[in-house]
Order: sequence, then structure tokens, then C-alpha cells
Amino acid sequence: MTATDHYASVRYLVDDVEAAVGFYTTHLGFTLNISAAPAFADVVRGPLRLLLSGPASSGARATPADATGTGRNRIHLVVDDLYAEIARLRAAGLSFRGDVVAGPGGRQILLPDPAGNLVELFEPAQRS
Repeated sequence: MTATDHYASVRYLVDDVEAAVGFYTTHLGFTLNISAAPAFADVVRGPLRLLLSGPASSGARATPADATGTGRNRIHLVVDDLYAEIARLRAAGLSFRGDVVAGPGGRQILLPDPAGNLVELFEPAQRS
């Protein structure tokens, strides 16, 4: 296997590429890298390249018919202040799946994108 660039890429299937680009760039700090909307776009945040594939993209056509809906997989974004991020995103009209979950590693909440793909916002626990 040969790495061709410095990004780790994840593909999300979306119903509306432009809505997905707006969601990730407006609310989560991604920048638009490539756009071939309405079929495809990719957005970047640090080393993460998120491939947004609409219904007309080759990535969506290659998906088996029985692999539909969202699962438990999600991208994981670290934030400094989870409650401040929740307040900011709710003020922008976004809603979450479930409540904040806390564990020994930190706190998290799930944010669905416009197509229902999950984004985990995670605040690491303070270490002393």
C-alpha cells in the first residue's frame, strides 16, 4: 500500500453535497478542498480529509444495496470545551443525538450531519 498524500480520508455518503459542505465548513472548522457538487466534494480539517459523496458519485454507486443507513461509526473531533461547543452549535440551530456521555477518558456527544452521519465531539478528561 502506498500513501499518496498526508491525509487520512473517510468517506461519508450524503444526500446533499452542498448542505454537507456547508455543515462541516460553517460549524466544524473544515475547509473546502475540492468540489464537484452535486456529486462529490471533500473537506479538510488538519490531517482528516472527509470525502462527501452524493447519490450521483461513484462512491455511492459502489455501496452494496444492503449497506444502508447510519451505523455506530463516526469521525471523532477533539474540542477544548464540550459544553461551549454544544451551546454554539445549538445556537446555530443544530441538534444532537442523545445527551453528553462521560467516562474515564472524557466527555462526548454525537452530532448528526445533514445526512445522518455521526460526528463525535469529544473533550478529554483533565489529567493531573
